Amino acid sequence: MTLSSPSTRWSRADWQARHEAHLGRVATLADAFVTRRCHQKKHPVHDFLFTYYTFSPAKLKQWMPPLGVEIEVTDEDLINLPWLASDRMIHQDGCVRLDETRLSPHLRDLARWVATLCENVLDRAPRFRCFGLHEWAMVYRQSREQIRHQGYELRLSPEVMATFIESQSIGCSHYDAFRFFTPEAKPMNVLQPVLETRLDMEQGACLHANMDLYKWATKLWPWVGSDLVGQVFALACEGRDLDMRASPYDLRHLGYEPVCIETPEGRERYEQEQRLLAEKAVPLRKELRQAALRLTERP
Repeated sequence: MTLSSPSTRWSRADWQARHEAHLGRVATLADAFVTRRCHQKKHPVHDFLFTYYTFSPAKLKQWMPPLGVEIEVTDEDLINLPWLASDRMIHQDGCVRLDETRLSPHLRDLARWVATLCENVLDRAPRFRCFGLHEWAMVYRQSREQIRHQGYELRLSPEVMATFIESQSIGCSHYDAFRFFTPEAKPMNVLQPVLETRLDMEQGACLHANMDLYKWATKLWPWVGSDLVGQVFALACEGRDLDMRASPYDLRHLGYEPVCIETPEGRERYEQEQRLLAEKAVPLRKELRQAALRLTERP
């Protein structure tokens, strides 16, 4: 079989059900972000999903089949969902599919790198018991005027926070979390991840590495399809929720009960939730690896 011929055909009823399920996963948060942005308002938890991860809300809501799948469409479908009629699609005999000839060498190289990252993380033993200390290290020895989320109170005083952080062993393996540590906190990390060591250091217990499945999937969109993008977006939402509940910020007025990692009970609860999230990430990481490898094939 070559990429020039689709391996699977989805009926109109099948892909429309997938489309509705996708919107059910992503539309509420995507629409809410757009509304907040129009009114120049911010959300300390949800905005991260659209600012740190720069995939636009509009693209997130667009459902696309993955490479190798053709879908049965009507003229009305192409009017209602105009991205299905874009120039990256092949329209033939009442069906559309992604045109693999539009895959650039750069994207194929990126797909190969993503597949390697996924494989490395799957093969590497997860390292739990980090307790989400990265968020605390991002405010270590900062004044209230310096912290990232202005307008939100901290649960503990800067002095109490500093004493707690200094009592812990910080072992953050994620470069994009570590680079936001305060200068005073960076030497306290037992690891010193840099961009060039990502393939060697990321591991499956890491909350941010699991959230980043969304980042890598969006960088390979639309070729990996929107079903996978929506699923890893939902996982990233769960990760972000735990991330901020375990942070030093007091967000109870927004409905976020804290996971008080400054207590033994809170650390135990964090690890329990971290393990559940890591378990959910495994099949999605395997699926992303396979989807990425698919993009490295040549017709």
